[in-house]
Amino acid sequence: MPSAERGMKLNAATSVKQERDIREVHSAGYYIGRIVVGVLLVLFAILCVLPFLWMLSASLKLNSDVFQYPVKWIPQPVRWKNYLLIWKEIPLLTFFYNTFKLSIIITFLQVLTSSIAAYAFAKLRFPGRNLLFMIYLATISIPWQVYMIPQYIMMTDWHLTNTHLSIILLQTFTAFGVFLMRQAYLGVPTELMEAARIDGLNEYGIWARIMVPLIKPTIATLTIFTFVNTWNDYMGPLIYFTDTRLKTIQLGIRMFIQQYAADYNLLMAAAVCSLIPVIILFLALQDFFIEGIANTGLKG
Repeated sequence: MPSAERGMKLNAATSVKQERDIREVHSAGYYIGRIVVGVLLVLFAILCVLPFLWMLSASLKLNSDVFQYPVKWIPQPVRWKNYLLIWKEIPLLTFFYNTFKLSIIITFLQVLTSSIAAYAFAKLRFPGRNLLFMIYLATISIPWQVYMIPQYIMMTDWHLTNTHLSIILLQTFTAFGVFLMRQAYLGVPTELMEAARIDGLNEYGIWARIMVPLIKPTIATLTIFTFVNTWNDYMGPLIYFTDTRLKTIQLGIRMFIQQYAADYNLLMAAAVCSLIPVIILFLALQDFFIEGIANTGLKG
């Protein structure tokens, strides 16, 4: 018996030691995996930020030094004067004003129309609702180049070419915005609407006073998407605007490229300035943006 007990204790001690070794190996593998993932994410972040750092560096150089090899990331000398020249070379202030005007108006109208339409598709019952929504959603898959010419012909017939109203009308409605906000409305309990109806609210009151405050993160998400897309739009203004007084910042930046040469340092300085409003908007709404992406199920 003593030898048998001694053998059992030895086997138990061996098993405990093996389990401890396995846990240590798993723990070490876990931390090594975390370190590898962290290093890869840092490298990926550097690759993403590198072009912006080069743009910022180029905006502070002489034009002859922009493509100097090897690259000098710290300009010598630093030409802050480039940021003053860009306002004198072209009417950049007018272009900024036009871009702000279009971005704010289109963003407001897209959020408004998408919110109302999404509420109808999500919470109201009417014949053909689901079929109509699927047909409307299917338009997302149609490339803009397919209906670009019919749109231009329509705007020409309405005598709206070379006006800001043409871009505003064409971009006021968006199937993506309706889909995004509909997903948010579906998460709101129907009981809240029923209680509001009992209290005497009509559908517009329910939408404005109950539904909209509950989906603020999704509204912020759509605001960022719409503002950025409108701010960075190049093809639309290029097609519809011919007068310089109507052009946007993206068309204005193109003016720094001349027939035989380009002022790349001034071009980069203008590009840096054009990024500032977008960065400010994202930083202001980033918490809502992340929450809205999570709530609507659009995580990658």
